[in-house]
Amino acid sequence: MKPAIDPLPTTPTAAMLRTLAVVAALCGTIITAAHQGTQAAIEGNKRLAIERAVFKVIPAAVSVAEYLALPEGRLVKVGADKTAPAGAIKFYAGFDASGRLVGVAAEGAAKGYADTVRILFAWEASSQAVTGFGVVSSRETPGIGDKILVDKDFLANFPLEAKLSADMKTLANAIRTVKHGTKAYPWEIDAIAGATITSRAVGRAIDETAQALLPRIAPHLAQLEDRP
Repeated sequence: MKPAIDPLPTTPTAAMLRTLAVVAALCGTIITAAHQGTQAAIEGNKRLAIERAVFKVIPAAVSVAEYLALPEGRLVKVGADKTAPAGAIKFYAGFDASGRLVGVAAEGAAKGYADTVRILFAWEASSQAVTGFGVVSSRETPGIGDKILVDKDFLANFPLEAKLSADMKTLANAIRTVKHGTKAYPWEIDAIAGATITSRAVGRAIDETAQALLPRIAPHLAQLEDRP
């Protein structure tokens, strides 16, 4: 009579592998549960951080509403599901106490020296200018790349002209960063000496988002003030 074959070997190695498999599965379950449990809080904190940044770049605003600019030109308020259709661009509308639109803010991003520089900039319709910006995230060299937030000459670039062309399909003049001391036009950004790459990232981030967003929202500004 042949001896019975044990389908689950009980050698020390097999037992260790079974234990590792159980531990791995348990750890995976814990990590997944922790991620799902904290994701809502993380997203909530991100929204609060962005909202604070909006109030900072639009200081006249006392309330903010989140919108999507759709490819066909419609502006829709972001719903509870936060689902953005393909091609939509998110932006924030700031209103004063009387409900008057005092500015819009949008995110922009471009490659800097160390990593992608993400900013939030504000645009004022009455002056057709970018009135200011703040950094959402940056890993630029401390003391060099972060000068974009404190360098007085760099901040003096704002308000920065961001007028639409006559057909309102693009900016009349592309926003660009130029070598320090060579700025000649109000749509140019005078770079910081020694931090030119980061300065250019700010210019590209503003230009790329403004070129895509402003032609969509400029014809429909009155719609924002008639919001429910």
